[in-house]
Amino acid sequence: MNRRSLLATTTGLLTASSAGCLRLSEQEPATATPSESGTDTGTESGEETTTPTEVETTEEESESDQEMPSDISGAPMFQYDAANTGTSPDESGPKESVSEQWSANSLGPVYSSPAVVDGTVYVGSNDNSVYAFSAADGSEQWSYETGGEVYSSPAVVDGTVYVGGGDGAVYALSADDGAKQWSYEAGAQVNSSPTVVDGTVYIGSHDYNVYALAADDGTEKWSYETGGSVSSSPAVVDDTVYVTSADTTVYALSAAGGIEEWSYDTGGDIGEGSSPTVVDGTVYFGSPRNGSDSDGGAVYALSAADGTEQWSFETGDSVASSPAVADGTVYVGSNDNTVYALSAADGTEQWAFETEELVISSPAVVDGTVYVGSRDNTVYALSADGGTEQWSYGTGGFVYSSPAVVDGIVYVGDFDGNLFALSEQ
Repeated sequence: MNRRSLLATTTGLLTASSAGCLRLSEQEPATATPSESGTDTGTESGEETTTPTEVETTEEESESDQEMPSDISGAPMFQYDAANTGTSPDESGPKESVSEQWSANSLGPVYSSPAVVDGTVYVGSNDNSVYAFSAADGSEQWSYETGGEVYSSPAVVDGTVYVGGGDGAVYALSADDGAKQWSYEAGAQVNSSPTVVDGTVYIGSHDYNVYALAADDGTEKWSYETGGSVSSSPAVVDDTVYVTSADTTVYALSAAGGIEEWSYDTGGDIGEGSSPTVVDGTVYFGSPRNGSDSDGGAVYALSAADGTEQWSFETGDSVASSPAVADGTVYVGSNDNTVYALSAADGTEQWAFETEELVISSPAVVDGTVYVGSRDNTVYALSADGGTEQWSYGTGGFVYSSPAVVDGIVYVGDFDGNLFALSEQ
């Protein structure tokens, strides 16, 4: 493991940690109207999506399939939960060297992070589609073709898959067969990953708005206009919605009515970057620039109650990764090629692990291990205590997708159009 406090500034692609895109939509803002419920599993014209997806499995597939749990469940939305904590105390993950349990290989580039619920893996792709695969063997269950690239990470709640599209729509699909239940037209592309709480879908758009939609029929409950595009995934905790915007600001909004409770201006464009994580009364997030004269980035900790800055930690380059917070430590990647572990109390560096390229992927922390991807085409498993590498796996493509670790399996996508299920050898 390589340790350091800061790395030299590295320039590169800034991508939303929730699989957002830097390209702004050319669509004109429009009044969004919910669509009628439908049963199509294909395009908006009603054509069924029939393109097969290749699935590769190891030679030991039949034996390993028998050993797989029958009810894989545990990662229903981006970073596991509505607070974006990036951790699940009830899950376990591989600590030793891994191999492919299976892989699906005919997708477009995968920025989206998988959701895993009830034995199915759901993920978006830049081939305009949302996919559902068997968590046990990778067989395709269904696919739904949208009108644009799907950077958004699905949220799966009460039998419905919610996801944003590059065509400016928010979709609600049946988790069983992909049938469209409703769609909602925003004014520009929706790269934000939805957060679903108490019958409401919270999501951002490049039309500068944060939306609250009824989960059952897509009716707009409220919208709040920021000063820039919103690609981050909202965190919803204690009746407050926390979200970042490209106008350099973090907002705290009333979940009931979208009324601003407070805002904090970082001085750095965070709309294409880090989603907020809320744990124990503190909001943690990263910023591509730290608002000073330097070109670095920063990780911030703010009071969830009033937005007061508690601490900030400067990195050598921008921070597009979304923090995971577990056991008093903040884990986050940076475009200075490093994964950092910081004290949640005061931001002091606990350890740093250097990869070969940008770390835009958001860490998942499960059972004492940090799982994270890098643009060096690698998924890493690091000791949460000291940052020691436990294993690494080369995918062959950039890993912007954030791992979902469920029942001992790591699910993650890569830029070459692959979705991997990795388990201990």
